[in-house]
Amino acid sequence: MELIEILDEYSKGRRDFSGINLSEASLVGANLSGIILDEADLNGANLSYANLSNARLHHADLNGADLTNANLRGADLQDAILDGAILHGAVLDNTNLSHSEMALADITEASLNEADLSQADLRAANLEHADLSGANLSIADLSQANLQAAELNQANLSGTNLEKANTEGTILDEGSP
Repeated sequence: MELIEILDEYSKGRRDFSGINLSEASLVGANLSGIILDEADLNGANLSYANLSNARLHHADLNGADLTNANLRGADLQDAILDGAILHGAVLDNTNLSHSEMALADITEASLNEADLSQADLRAANLEHADLSGANLSIADLSQANLQAAELNQANLSGTNLEKANTEGTILDEGSP
């Protein structure tokens, strides 16, 4: 299915595009709220400024995808692969990223309020100036991650691996376990 056909089908009300191949596709600024892209191939896709709020992307491959300033509020990306993805300035509030792979991802200045990142792989990810207030980072791997000036108020850090992570200037209140 061609990209133009997908957007046309979406505009007609279709939401389930599970398993579709959109690798390297340009979806800059696309409104795909509520779309279902389970197991979709979005490797290297450009989704900057896209609206993916309340979307479902279980097991989706977003390796190296550009999600700069994308809206993923309330989305479900459980078990998604986002290694090396660019999420700079993205809104990921209340997003399920549990068990996701986000090694080497650029998550700078992103908003992840109340996000579920439990058991996520965030090795060497850049979370500088990210807002992780109330986020669940239990059993997440943040080894070698850059958390400089990140906000972790009320975040759950139980069992989180922070080995060799840069936590300089990190904002952490006493309520975070």
